[in-house]
Amino acid sequence: MEFEDREFMNTPPMKTVRFGGNVVNTLAKFEQGDTNDYELLKHQLSDPDIKDAQIINWLQEFRNCVTLLNKDHEQLVSVVLRLPWLGRSAAVVEEYLAFLSNLVSAQTVYLRSCLKMVVSNFTPRRVLIREGGVEISDSDDDDENLPKTFDLCHQALQLMARYVPSTSRFLMPILSENFPFVQKSSRTLECYVHNVLRVAVFFPALRRDVLELVISRMLKLDDEDESSETRASGPAGGSVELECTKSLYRDLVSVFDKLVLPTHASCHVQYSLFYLCSFRLGLAEAFLEHLWKILQSPTQPAILRQAAAAYIGSFLARARFLPIATVKACLDLLVPWLQQYIEGQDTGSRAFCDVALHGPFYTTCQTVFYTLIFRHHAIVEGNMRQGLAYLQSLNLERIVMSRLNPLKVCLPAITNMFAAITRKYQLVFCYTIIERNNRLMLPTVRSSHGGDTTPANTNPLDSFFPFDPYLLKRSGKFIVPLYQAWEESGDSDVAARKPVRQGLAEEEDDFLQGETNQGDGVVVMTPGSYESHLQSPHSLGSPSLSFLQRPF
Repeated sequence: MEFEDREFMNTPPMKTVRFGGNVVNTLAKFEQGDTNDYELLKHQLSDPDIKDAQIINWLQEFRNCVTLLNKDHEQLVSVVLRLPWLGRSAAVVEEYLAFLSNLVSAQTVYLRSCLKMVVSNFTPRRVLIREGGVEISDSDDDDENLPKTFDLCHQALQLMARYVPSTSRFLMPILSENFPFVQKSSRTLECYVHNVLRVAVFFPALRRDVLELVISRMLKLDDEDESSETRASGPAGGSVELECTKSLYRDLVSVFDKLVLPTHASCHVQYSLFYLCSFRLGLAEAFLEHLWKILQSPTQPAILRQAAAAYIGSFLARARFLPIATVKACLDLLVPWLQQYIEGQDTGSRAFCDVALHGPFYTTCQTVFYTLIFRHHAIVEGNMRQGLAYLQSLNLERIVMSRLNPLKVCLPAITNMFAAITRKYQLVFCYTIIERNNRLMLPTVRSSHGGDTTPANTNPLDSFFPFDPYLLKRSGKFIVPLYQAWEESGDSDVAARKPVRQGLAEEEDDFLQGETNQGDGVVVMTPGSYESHLQSPHSLGSPSLSFLQRPF
């Protein structure tokens, strides 16, 4: 339905009179203290059985006297705005949109009320369902007119923005205030998020704020189970608009820094960036570069540097779309950084194992170990000699044998698997150190009834892996093809050393399942920058990668 061609402001309203007088006379009597017709007017407008013709006549009269509807008539205007215009005839919709345009242009004091009315229709209407003699209010998820309803709502927003350019400034707080509670049905939340994201298309200046709003609410939902019901989420096989994608990436990274990175052990929200990065290698490398800058920047809080390291390792291990050249390029940054750190600490007074002093170092060690666990086959396959030469060039023995003793701090599952892999390729022998660490592991907890001692904390880094297996069923179809699941090694030298853990759900295929602490915690982020560039050998001859300036 197209309404843009009609000049609402210049369309003369029809003259109509009903019982109780016309609107102009009723308003005049109200000003003189006679409220009888005024109350009758509100009653007639609130009639649940009001007909289309009546709505049209009323709206035409109100358009004729819109300049009289000052703040004194706020209750009356509120009743008019609640007229059931959606799901009515095209004539009703057209007249209602004309009234909205006239009202906000003549009385901007009602702009917020008009915006709230539109946003209130971003979710399916409520219906009463009778179950066992009890009436329950629920959303009408089967309403086939929802797409048309949403189209009209966005058309109304655009009309108001045409007449009041500051509309977007008032809209964002209303979108936040009306966001459904997390306990609402998944369909209600889905519809609201759909419409809020659609607002960002029509009002590009709001996109970053909209993304921040949506992701902040998604973080609250992140521990909720998603319905197994499958619905189409949009057309498949679309093409990527590069400039729009880069712009979206920048906004998402900004929100990531503010909300996602400081949130410990979020489950699924971060996969929005994972999915976006799969569109182009340049996006993935830009994301890695961004994390690398945070990790190596001494101005950043240690907790955020550790989170950045965790994201790097999990992304390198799990992103199937990353070529091995990009993985090696990252290792070529991480490993020298670790060795340089060791050189600066090994001869000083802080050359001892302490997570509080060396947290970013230990998390980066774990990142390197974790990456090699997942990617060592890809590094050596095709050309074993070159692959082994590359692994030997990393000089992992310097890291493992350092006085900072990273094997004592990393997760046991990672330590054991890394030890098996490095033993297989004769890179470094870790088992002597692991056995010594196990004997000296402190603090310990002893049962009051006697018995063996057990480590009090097997996860001193409070490790988490942001891209652990994706368990949501409906959206999983977008992630699974891009995702590198953990595969048991067929090599007996590696598999035999791996601790066995029983009782895992079939889809929980990570060998770390149960090792990490999925507790919640939020820290404050202080953005910083460190001018260092990541260049992947995947594009030899290209300049160093700076923030999305490299052609994809």
